[in-house]
Amino acid sequence: MVKEISGQELDALVETGAVVVCDFWAVWCTPCRMLGPVMETLSEEFAGRAEFVKVNVDENGDLAASLGVFSIPDVYVFEGGAVKAHSVGYLSEEQMREFLSENL
Repeated sequence: MVKEISGQELDALVETGAVVVCDFWAVWCTPCRMLGPVMETLSEEFAGRAEFVKVNVDENGDLAASLGVFSIPDVYVFEGGAVKAHSVGYLSEEQMREFLSENL
């Protein structure tokens, strides 16, 4: 399950050093809405390997800007308190599975 969290909650989670997959999205973004079900499916498939969350860029603009999120959807993988990888734009389930397999 992908849990929606605030930017502050993401910061706190990343600071623990946990492996986190974060989908930066917005309600008005059609590709984001298309990616949502893909991320839900993959969060179950990769359960135990990472915590899956999403952050609304409209509500957390400062965090998004500080990370360089200027186009959405933008999926970030954090590990050890730092950005390990990210993928901009909609990816199919197969493409996102490959991205996560390479980075988790």
